[in-house]
Amino acid sequence: MTLAEALDAGAALGLDRLDAQLLLLHAMGRARGDRAWLLAHDGDSLDAGMQSRFLELCGRRAAGEPFAYIVDTKEFFGLELHVDARVLIPRPDTETLVEWSLEILGCHCGLDPQSRGDWIAGQARNDSPRVIDLGTGSGAIAVAIKKQCPAAVMEAVDASAGALEVAAENARRLGLDVTFRQASWLADATAKYDLIVSNPPYVAAGDPHLAALRHEPAQALVAGPDGLGDIRTIVAQALAHLRPGGWLVLEHGYDQAGAVRELLAAAGFRSVASRKDLAGIERCSGGQRLELG
Repeated sequence: MTLAEALDAGAALGLDRLDAQLLLLHAMGRARGDRAWLLAHDGDSLDAGMQSRFLELCGRRAAGEPFAYIVDTKEFFGLELHVDARVLIPRPDTETLVEWSLEILGCHCGLDPQSRGDWIAGQARNDSPRVIDLGTGSGAIAVAIKKQCPAAVMEAVDASAGALEVAAENARRLGLDVTFRQASWLADATAKYDLIVSNPPYVAAGDPHLAALRHEPAQALVAGPDGLGDIRTIVAQALAHLRPGGWLVLEHGYDQAGAVRELLAAAGFRSVASRKDLAGIERCSGGQRLELG
């Protein structure tokens, strides 16, 4: 089987050409950037081992398994992360949550004051802000924040021991100092934080979109009949674990921004606001604990 014939076999299984090319490169142990090499060598033959491996990968993709799980990696905020079926695959939408978090931490990370809002410019400086990522999964949010703001004292929790293994591996590979522990949201927290950040489960049980997400862990997706169960828990717990001036920021569903803002305001948060993702959808909402006095 030549490389061209291998790609045709992938197409016959229903794969689009890009997926087939990337899976072929993966089976051959070549970089994903070598697509031009494939075109220049399409008459080359695959050895039997590579051919078998490629067809196995194509079969998994044709069965609906996410590409990131098949190749074990996903890029997020410029970082290459290991992912597998123990964790949710990081989405580009979640980068909005990281960007907002970094803006909040801007006075600690040396960002240009002109890029910050008035509400952050007036805060007292804390050169080692304490941050916690709730439901860290692959660790994507925690490592992205730590990479951009090395001064942050970064903690991340998850109820899943398997997810924590993935997250800890990502932090280790990237050389980032993040403390991981197994916990349910803030139930066991004793510290006070400058920032609490979370991308919790927010899909309603019975949502028809879940069928397309069947390969990803349901516990990282589903949160009760309206999808707000875990967000309610976090909002109820967070205020007591924030330092004065600290922030809670949350990712949520495309149609949940209004409900989340109401939950934050009812709990006593101020400066409640939402942020839009690249598609113009209100994807994150957050609020601030008032300064004392």
